[in-house]
Amino acid sequence: MSRYAPHAAEDEAQPGSGGLVLRNLAGITAVEDMDDLELALLAQLYENVLVEELPDRALSVADIKHWHRRWLGNVYEWAGQERSVNMGKGGFNFAAAAQIPRLLAGFEAEVLQRWTPCDHLSHEGLVEAIAVSHVELILIHPFREGNGRLSRLLADVMAVQAGRNPLDYSSWESHKAGYIAAIHAGVAMNYEPMKFWVRRALNL
Repeated sequence: MSRYAPHAAEDEAQPGSGGLVLRNLAGITAVEDMDDLELALLAQLYENVLVEELPDRALSVADIKHWHRRWLGNVYEWAGQERSVNMGKGGFNFAAAAQIPRLLAGFEAEVLQRWTPCDHLSHEGLVEAIAVSHVELILIHPFREGNGRLSRLLADVMAVQAGRNPLDYSSWESHKAGYIAAIHAGVAMNYEPMKFWVRRALNL
């Protein structure tokens, strides 16, 4: 069996959900119930990571996997594991599953080790660090579910490391087309559009 064959239940729907909810350990079949559970668990993760155990050191891919497992480990059996299925959204394809190990190794070496911890960065340095890390992690899309929210948690950890408040994502939510276009621009390593949105979210 290929190492990239789907983990058990990774791409299966929960019976009784009409194909709308991924197979899960909680037996949830309604999208709204799953959304509520994931949101509640995410709030707990934020409390743990940003308040109780803020890492004041260089971050790693292992940290991100640990956050994902801590968040969704009681919901999905594959939480914290790199996805083994190819994924896309709105006609845009994220990194091929077979490339994820290589891409994550590069992300750690070229992004996380370069910029974190962020306590030494200027305002513009922080903007660049968050913009690049956010775009690249979204494009890699290492997990089957929860990539956007984990990418925002990473941005918030970086901001707090730098002595700032977590980001205000309201402008991203109200201008989703512009935000998505900024992600897509990162394919060509153009991070200027995302820097614009990061500045707004940092209130700079």
